[in-house]
Amino acid sequence: MRRKLLFLYCLMLALGLHAQVHTGTFHPKIKTLKAKRVSSPTLERPFLVLQDGQVDGSDPENTLHISFDELSHDVHMYSYTVRHLDHDGQPSNINSTEYLRGFTTADITDYMHSINTAIEYTHYQFDFPNADMQLTAGGRYRLSIYEDNDPSREVGMVDFVVVEPLAEIRPTLRYNTQIEINGRYQQLDIDVNLSQLGVRDPNEYILVVEQNNRLDNSVTLRQPTFIQGDVLRYQNQQALIFEGGNEYRHLDCFSTYLAGANIDRIAYMNGAYHALLFPDELRTNNQLYIHEFDSDGQFIVNAERTQDVDTEAEYMWVHWRLPMKFRMDGTFYVGGDLFENRIDRSNMMSYDSENECYYLTALLKQGGYDYQYWFVSKNQAATTQMSEGSHWETQNSYTIYVYYRPFGSRYDRLVGLKQL
Repeated sequence: MRRKLLFLYCLMLALGLHAQVHTGTFHPKIKTLKAKRVSSPTLERPFLVLQDGQVDGSDPENTLHISFDELSHDVHMYSYTVRHLDHDGQPSNINSTEYLRGFTTADITDYMHSINTAIEYTHYQFDFPNADMQLTAGGRYRLSIYEDNDPSREVGMVDFVVVEPLAEIRPTLRYNTQIEINGRYQQLDIDVNLSQLGVRDPNEYILVVEQNNRLDNSVTLRQPTFIQGDVLRYQNQQALIFEGGNEYRHLDCFSTYLAGANIDRIAYMNGAYHALLFPDELRTNNQLYIHEFDSDGQFIVNAERTQDVDTEAEYMWVHWRLPMKFRMDGTFYVGGDLFENRIDRSNMMSYDSENECYYLTALLKQGGYDYQYWFVSKNQAATTQMSEGSHWETQNSYTIYVYYRPFGSRYDRLVGLKQL
């Protein structure tokens, strides 16, 4: 009965998250699902490029390395499949033979057990595309990982894109917005040069903009402000005004002996390591922007005294505390790639009236993590202004996508991508 309830809970969680995350896990024992380029550092948000009509995995700079952990030493049979999506994350209207060459599914056979860790886990990994499966079309994709050859038992997914570099994107970030001057917001103006494709109908192009890999505040535009020759110009668009926010906070649990950045102490209790963070201060009272180097919400797995962090890094219970005299009319979340930029129960904070603070405890693999506190009130979007403040000077990462769907086509091609 418990297994049935757990499965139903994970299924409901998964169905509710598919439209909300790029990379997501749907089972409580699946942790640290990551995708990076084979040849690149761990810290990145990768994309692939369609070269000569294909992406075949022969180029390590154009191949994804995907990995995750399962919290046991039991060996599970995991497989994966890939689906082509439209720009909005919905399945596109083409079959697999039009975007995939080779097999439609493959098994994950490369796994390693953790070594001398307090919490046991098994590390799974594979490269994609590969000899068994290659891509032949640009656009957005979803790689689904599932157990026991049963696609309904999905445990995780990785959304990624394949770009055909046919559009030149020229963005400008300014702080004199339609809302205020040098205040809390940032505004993007974007020119898209389509000289290689031509502009017959601007409705054939879709512009999507994301800030710091978040989907909750992403923007989709179907109409430019005006057209100048083969250039679509998106200027003074209210939709392209983003909250500046603040630089991300940091924690570093690289050691089981020493307290890293923002960690009060490390403790070993009940067969597991615990990292107790210092109480975080609200940054809303500070009207001045203070620059700090951050990674715009990303994280890196790292552990001292190890030769292979994939199998030797510990899992630690991390404890956040955000002091507040009273409970707010809304909910706080710990945001960032560490929680897959979700806004759900996995990163929702609870209020402790006795100690007058919001708190959250979650299991993380040793490493360095960026995070922020996001506040969501009823029928409102997530904001940093109740906890972090918001400044026009904040350094954020913006990713701009241009999708192309000519008349009569059955799927959205990604013809331009720019990371700002």
